Amino acid sequence: MHSVADSGNQALLLIGRNRAQQEKTEEHQFGFGAERYFYAFIVACVLFTIGALFSVYEGVQRIRHPGHLTSPVVAFVVLGIAIVLESFSLRTAIKESNSSRGRAGWHSFIRHAKAPELPAVLLEDVAALSGLLLALIGVMLATVTHNDAWDGAGSVGIGVLLGAVAVVLATEMKSLLIGESASADAEAAIVAAIEAGPEVERVIHLRTLHVGPETLLVAAKIGVRHDDTAAGVAAGIDAAERRIRAAVPIAEHIFLEPDIYRPGRADPSDPAVRAARRRSRRGRGWPIPGAARRRPPGSAP
Repeated sequence: MHSVADSGNQALLLIGRNRAQQEKTEEHQFGFGAERYFYAFIVACVLFTIGALFSVYEGVQRIRHPGHLTSPVVAFVVLGIAIVLESFSLRTAIKESNSSRGRAGWHSFIRHAKAPELPAVLLEDVAALSGLLLALIGVMLATVTHNDAWDGAGSVGIGVLLGAVAVVLATEMKSLLIGESASADAEAAIVAAIEAGPEVERVIHLRTLHVGPETLLVAAKIGVRHDDTAAGVAAGIDAAERRIRAAVPIAEHIFLEPDIYRPGRADPSDPAVRAARRRSRRGRGWPIPGAARRRPPGSAP
């Protein structure tokens, strides 16, 4: 049953990846990238219901009504082969994850990854291998003690483990479905790209949203000079958009709103304002333009 559920989960992830490649429509103008998040969430639900609940139920039944382990040798051989095969699968998942996570730790990688497939497969493989080891321990104890309740206890342990993995995966996929911003590095690159041109004084606030693993929406209010012409502002926005796409290629949807920067109107409690301030190359304090040139009377030049 667990193998069938695991194979079904891989099929669901593949379906989500294929459906995410559909062309945009009038009804879905930002595309179907979130399909991958949805199907990964379904995987978490399948892992919890078929994997975790079934294992716990099966384990409780074996504890309440112990049977007799007729062929422990066969069980050891089957579990040994499964452990070897699952180890190869986990090694492949780790290798692929290492190429994506860079220097980030495993917890950070699973927490902040925008592509759901690798974290899902990695968590499933870890749970599967750990579950096989628990099953092996349960069979060993049942064989040594002649008490088949240990086999049931192993199944309960597997169910608890699968349930924990399902909750972690569902929590992360729910966050992605609700909508997560770009990574700190990506937002820093966006702010730097916008402010790299002379036509933009600063980023007033910045909002980003992953509408898919490889598709980013960028919305920012940018400060322009008060004496700029409409044509100059439009040309500056076009230039800023080109710089953003060069710095962050997945920034597919970009919306820049020009405004006159007024320090007193900035709300420090707004996450979008904090994001721009934290990542602006022009400093956390956002000094008022020209403040460095204004000196008290009698001060040194």
